[in-house]
Amino acid sequence: MATTDAKIRVVVADDHPIYREGTVRGLTLSGRVDVVGEADDGPSALAAIKQHDPDVAIIDYRMPGMDGLGIVHAATRDSLRTRILLLSAITESSVVFQAIEEGAAGYLPKDASRADVVEAVAKIARGYTVIPDELTGALAGEIRMRADRAGPILSEREGQVLKAFARGLSIPQVAQELFIGVSTVKTHTARLYEKLGVSDRAAAVAEGMRRGLVE
Repeated sequence: MATTDAKIRVVVADDHPIYREGTVRGLTLSGRVDVVGEADDGPSALAAIKQHDPDVAIIDYRMPGMDGLGIVHAATRDSLRTRILLLSAITESSVVFQAIEEGAAGYLPKDASRADVVEAVAKIARGYTVIPDELTGALAGEIRMRADRAGPILSEREGQVLKAFARGLSIPQVAQELFIGVSTVKTHTARLYEKLGVSDRAAAVAEGMRRGLVE
């Protein structure tokens, strides 16, 4: 993370030279940024990040060889400290959600002003995640939609039944352990299956593990 009294070290990657040059010029003229490297494709961008160890990398979402998400994945995989700001003409909420979920520190439309890009870089260097106001509403809707699609949270008893299944217990054994009737366990099991979208105990355990409901 950049210190408050030092310029923010940045790598800029974009396969369109005019846009890249304009971004570099705007960053440099701000007096707050030191552009330490440039790249015109994905592999070169990743190499520049590894070579220069910048505070922030400004990456075009779509580039030859490796796209912006690929660079985000590689940076996470290699435990690079550089935080990545993606720029893209694509502003669909699902794309923005995926980028942030997978580790991008910010996402701006490519028509963002130079002042907005500089400010985003400064915030990201201080540890913030940056999403412009015009995208936050759609992103909130995307989060709600995915939460709805994931289904409701299990009740306490349903969670107990699921964890018992994960330990290999049968329905009669679960009933004995929880001191409830077999028919009651069957009712909880049916609700559990419905909430997880499965039809048997093995599938329920597998889905529960995928969602982090059981270890």
